[in-house]
Amino acid sequence: MEIKRDRYLKKLISHMNNGLIKVITGIRRCGKSYLLFNLFYDYLIDTGVPEDSIIPIPLDDDDYAEYCDPHKLYEYIKSKLTDNKKTYYIFIDEAQYAISKEEMKNPDVPIKLYGVLNGLLRKKNVDVYITGSNSKFLSSDIMTEFRGRGDEIHVAPLSFSEYLPASGKDKSDAMQDYMLYGGLPHIFAEPDAESKSAYLDRLNREIYLRDIHERYDIKDEGGMEELTKVLASSVGSLSNPQRIADTFKSSGNKAITMPTIANYLDYLKESFLIQKAERYDIKGRKHISTPSKYYYTDLGLRNSILNFRQFEETHLMENMIYNELVYRGYNVDVGVVETRIVENGKKVYKQLEIDFVVNRGSKRYYIQSAYALPNKEKVDQEQASLIKVNDSFKKIIVVSGNTPLWRNEQGITIMNLYEFLLDENSLDL
Repeated sequence: MEIKRDRYLKKLISHMNNGLIKVITGIRRCGKSYLLFNLFYDYLIDTGVPEDSIIPIPLDDDDYAEYCDPHKLYEYIKSKLTDNKKTYYIFIDEAQYAISKEEMKNPDVPIKLYGVLNGLLRKKNVDVYITGSNSKFLSSDIMTEFRGRGDEIHVAPLSFSEYLPASGKDKSDAMQDYMLYGGLPHIFAEPDAESKSAYLDRLNREIYLRDIHERYDIKDEGGMEELTKVLASSVGSLSNPQRIADTFKSSGNKAITMPTIANYLDYLKESFLIQKAERYDIKGRKHISTPSKYYYTDLGLRNSILNFRQFEETHLMENMIYNELVYRGYNVDVGVVETRIVENGKKVYKQLEIDFVVNRGSKRYYIQSAYALPNKEKVDQEQASLIKVNDSFKKIIVVSGNTPLWRNEQGITIMNLYEFLLDENSLDL
């Protein structure tokens, strides 16, 4: 079954032969290799590129293990460049395999892979594409090393708009599955609920956590696993390393220090398992460094960590909205609005929260996630923070179900979750 990833395919096509190295990043098993080795490969063939002009090098394949040595990798690629009049398309999959642990851990050690890529950049008839599952050693470092000559394309698990047509189900049934098992493409190949659960558990334990343990030489494997459970159970809640350390201590678990937790959070972010949303003071126009919110890149992985025992649709819906906004290329923060209220006859300051402050270029939107709006009291609660924002940017409340789109007397747009997820221009409806 072919799953369309048109958004990413169009990005690759538009970036062809631009003199930059295309760095395709994303969590492992999200479809980076399929995008490059199937969808983009087929596009090149269909547009007349000869098959021998495409050089695929999957470094996580045992048949290509020797090319994890950057010197051998470069020699192999050079041996394939036999015609100066042809353009060659080089696909290096899971490029972090060509970076040693010493190079990863020591910032003073030059990374040999970067020298290989720099050498390829100097060849006028070469167009290079690499994939990687770790941001620290690919996206950020390459952008620094090449001083603007790296071009990152970040790939996420399937969005709901990609998932729905591939599922073959109506949108309600597809939504339940998507919320439970997430959007990793291989989930469609698993025949039943037990197999899907086992697949996600295997990914968490044998690939994601093992990768992190090995990459960073983590000795306390149980501590990292417990941290993922804490994060998974508190999706959408404000947190920081100190609060998490206090949670460990109060629950009777083995104490983990605040600096260690801060490092672990960085490792999880660098592996694209979680994403961090910082708080933004709307009236003060500044970011607040702590606390922040953490969201899982894939809902299925989040649910698997908790053995599918905490299926709270309110939190999963908020996580899903965050992921969709990031998928569409927006910068997303958690909004804070300070207002004065009267309590016990005294005026006091209170901070109200807006789930998402969404920015891209000159556009901004304020978005609340509300599972349901059963009565006026709930409507007033959800829009309280929105009506305290005095600018003219659009304010939206996203609700579950099939509620028709409407605008209330405060000018706030209410739309249903399906409309938000399935219409790429939904924020401008």
